[in-house]
Amino acid sequence: MHRKHDTDQQQGRSRFPAQTHEDAVRFTWQSATLALERAQLTLLGALIALTVGAWALTLYYALDMSAPTDVAFLTDGEMARMAMVGMTAGGWSFAATTTFVALWTVMMAAMMLPAAAPMILIFASAQARRVGEAAVPTWIFIAGYLLVWLAAGILVYAVVQIGSDIATQLGFVERALWAPFALGSTLVVAGLYQFTPIKRICLTRCRSPFAFVTCYWRDGGFGALRMGLRHGVYCLGCCWALFAVLVAAGVMSIAWMLLLTVVVFVEKLLPYGQYAASLVGLALVVLGLGVGSGAVQMP
Repeated sequence: MHRKHDTDQQQGRSRFPAQTHEDAVRFTWQSATLALERAQLTLLGALIALTVGAWALTLYYALDMSAPTDVAFLTDGEMARMAMVGMTAGGWSFAATTTFVALWTVMMAAMMLPAAAPMILIFASAQARRVGEAAVPTWIFIAGYLLVWLAAGILVYAVVQIGSDIATQLGFVERALWAPFALGSTLVVAGLYQFTPIKRICLTRCRSPFAFVTCYWRDGGFGALRMGLRHGVYCLGCCWALFAVLVAAGVMSIAWMLLLTVVVFVEKLLPYGQYAASLVGLALVVLGLGVGSGAVQMP
């Protein structure tokens, strides 16, 4: 009897440490999970705040620039702002370019961050699981993403300025004739691009954040920057034609900004996004033909 009692006590002692270790592992895993969830919520809140702030600044400038202004008394920066609503720009200058590109980048942050949020959150989650610290690499990833749109803004400014220079050489009647054709042609090109293999490949990459992180993962801050740049390039390849429509219609057109933000969000995040992209392409082609022929008033 004593021997059996001793054996039971030994078994109880042997079981107790195992249970304690199991509980400790479970507690550690739960703590890590809760910490990761809190970090994701913090990042999501920061992205929402950044997006709201970017939209507030964008709408402020869009409404401010839509007010009547005496062109003769504008500075270079104000001329650049006028170029963003499709009005005549006043010459090439570093100040005008800087102002335009800064406003363009803020606008792209407002329009693109909602659709890019899942990719950013998944990157942050993978970063936290690998090295335990995700805040700094994640913001480097976001910076790399926005750098692509900043670079695109420099090209857009050049296109807007060239178009403005051409427009100033035309009379009012000529501009009235050519403007619908230019916008209609841009709409048709943007619509046709929706059906191209490049659009399909880039959209697939944007719609598959887990696959993107798995295929293109790079460690460290420089790796985060490279991944952000790569994702930005795919995003640009997916959406450049849509934003060409925005440039043709007036870069700070609020109606077009809101419409294209919804289109990008639907294409990238909602089910059947590929089919939505095709429907958008068809709609743009039809609208472009109508605008170019004069049957539809310029939107």
